[in-house]
Amino acid sequence: MKSISLIQFLIEERRAGRMNAELSLLIEVVARACKRIAVATNKGALGGVLGEAGTGNIQGEAQKKLDVISNEILLEANAWGGQLAACASEEMEHPQPIPDMYPKGHHLLLFDPLDGSSNIDVNISVGTIFSVLRCPDGITEPKAEHFLQEGTTQLAAGYVVYGPATVLVLTFGHGTHEFTLDREVGSFVLSRRNIRIPEETAEFAINMSNQRHWEAPMQRYIGELLAGTEGPRGKDFNMRWVASMVADVHRIITRGGVFFYPLDAKIKSKGGKLRLMYEANPMAFIVEQAGGAATTGRSRILDLQPTGLHQRVPVFLGSKKEVDVATHYHVEADGAQV
Repeated sequence: MKSISLIQFLIEERRAGRMNAELSLLIEVVARACKRIAVATNKGALGGVLGEAGTGNIQGEAQKKLDVISNEILLEANAWGGQLAACASEEMEHPQPIPDMYPKGHHLLLFDPLDGSSNIDVNISVGTIFSVLRCPDGITEPKAEHFLQEGTTQLAAGYVVYGPATVLVLTFGHGTHEFTLDREVGSFVLSRRNIRIPEETAEFAINMSNQRHWEAPMQRYIGELLAGTEGPRGKDFNMRWVASMVADVHRIITRGGVFFYPLDAKIKSKGGKLRLMYEANPMAFIVEQAGGAATTGRSRILDLQPTGLHQRVPVFLGSKKEVDVATHYHVEADGAQV
């Protein structure tokens, strides 16, 4: 089978009328930046990139050196190309405007530069997540409020997982596609087109150490999975948990499964653990385009109206039937309390 490079794939999408040249170039720039992050990640201790940076991000979390390096790589790569009006990062409080010396485009880029960075020092897969929105008409100096668009308005979303292979997964709203970095030639090559997540699964990913803090419907749902063939679900389930959202979602994209980061007593005041704009929305878009589902446990993630650039939400995503069951339990419990 003839190999198709990312650039060739993007040109085909443009010819099919599914994107414009500016968006195509933007994805190329992001992919090129991610190749640089992959190089830095692969060097590990030899590159002096492991350990704490000695700084904190806007959420008050300690930053790893690679968090800072990855953020700078993405900012620098996207500053001068002319495809962006502004970008926003999970690591920064405010959006980053495009310097006046460079031309401005019609898109907004949001990214989590290095998801799962707590795993860097132990050599477990980490990744980059990104989302592309259209800049509202007539806005030349985008502010935070211009990024607060529903997930359904995303033009593109993707993630890169830096593991044994460096893999890019992309959607433009016409299916979900996977590209693998061919290190010998330095190009991303199409490895799977129109990925489909199985509707049913026997595999789930969740941080079980938080179980005692979960709400009752989550306790009920996971309790049924753990009961196996003797319980109401009538089958055995396996649990997986990497603690790197990109790695956990990529497993689901590859072979099915469900990922949960539910609301619990420790994080209830924050609204959830994962960021809507940088993690939940792009991953929900990717998963839905592959035939899966993504909710907060109560409602569809992509329908949420964002209220803040760093807003957090619960996340249930993956194989549709299991997401539907877990979501139904929460909605049913809410109705019983009314």
